[in-house]
Amino acid sequence: MTEWLIRHCVKDCDEVKEQKVRESYGTLGSLTGITVNCLLSAVKFVLGIISGSLSITADAVNNLSDAAGSIMSLVTVRMAAKPVDKEHPFGHGRMEYIGALAIGVMILIAGLKLLESSINGVLHPGDLTVSVLIIVLLALSILSKVWLFFFYRKLGKKIDSETLLAASKDSISDVISTCAILASMVLQMLFGWNIDGYMGILVACFVLKTGFDVCKETIDLLLGEKPDPQLVKDLRSCILSCKGILGIHDLMVHDYGPGRRFVTVHAEVDAHSNIVDAHELIDEAEREIAEKMHVDICIHMDPVVTDDPVLNKVQGEMADYLKSIDPNLSLHDFRMVPGQDSIKLVFDCLLPSNGSITDTSALKKKIDEYAQQLDPRYSVVVRFDVAFC
Repeated sequence: MTEWLIRHCVKDCDEVKEQKVRESYGTLGSLTGITVNCLLSAVKFVLGIISGSLSITADAVNNLSDAAGSIMSLVTVRMAAKPVDKEHPFGHGRMEYIGALAIGVMILIAGLKLLESSINGVLHPGDLTVSVLIIVLLALSILSKVWLFFFYRKLGKKIDSETLLAASKDSISDVISTCAILASMVLQMLFGWNIDGYMGILVACFVLKTGFDVCKETIDLLLGEKPDPQLVKDLRSCILSCKGILGIHDLMVHDYGPGRRFVTVHAEVDAHSNIVDAHELIDEAEREIAEKMHVDICIHMDPVVTDDPVLNKVQGEMADYLKSIDPNLSLHDFRMVPGQDSIKLVFDCLLPSNGSITDTSALKKKIDEYAQQLDPRYSVVVRFDVAFC
């Protein structure tokens, strides 16, 4: 069913990096969600009135909020597809994250409403009317939501859409909710147990947990979370495979929405290379990486000396000393600058990303003392960096 919809509703459906194709996927997901959730909401409202079940009525409200979320998704996906303009030079891709956050807020509101009505149901239980028809229709609604979960997830992964992935999580939360309601209906029918209100509270907790997770993940993206480790690994491998690049550091990934990633990195090249040739190599590397990884990348060229035995020896000793303090410490951009009475050891020290070292003054003092042990003429000029990836 999902593949059939994709093939018939999305032109050039395999070209998922194209903005028009992404927009078509987002439109398909949103319109499908609106249709399915509106139908489920209408059916459950009728069932809630017939049975007198607060939990079914609350579930209908929840489905209605899902339809509203799909409308929000439709709007934000179209807004995210807007091209770069004067006020937004990095595009509008983060509108998808804002849409996912809005869906998360809607889920939380639905969960709170459901919790309120369920508590009232526990305090003031009403009579329930349960029939086989109600059981069958609830079971069909569960199957519809299971399909919608896989549908959203497939589309979301295809186009890397946080909005659609958030909707898929909401769908599986709805499956759990309706399963709990179905169980309460079956128990009412078989044993006369009226646990409608208690099941409603359980459902509300699932809904609130889903809403919280969606909001947290989306806020992390908007704030600028650490990039996906696999993406960083692939970027490192791709950059280091480029001709003339000996090593890299200070890699940063800036996320401006799906398909809008900007990368900056320092690449080490042989200091004895012709500067024009080295620049051409870097330009070629930028083009190659952009094509392979679908990112915009800017590479800063750092010349390094590779054939000075004294420099290599001192650099190795300093690197080993840093690792003896903390295995996660490292250095780069190492230079030896001779003066009249001293030799400056100039380098950047990369601090562990786990925050295990916070007192850089104390660390600098240790490095100074060790450098003096190696040679009294050595003085250290060090800049402390934090790993962004």
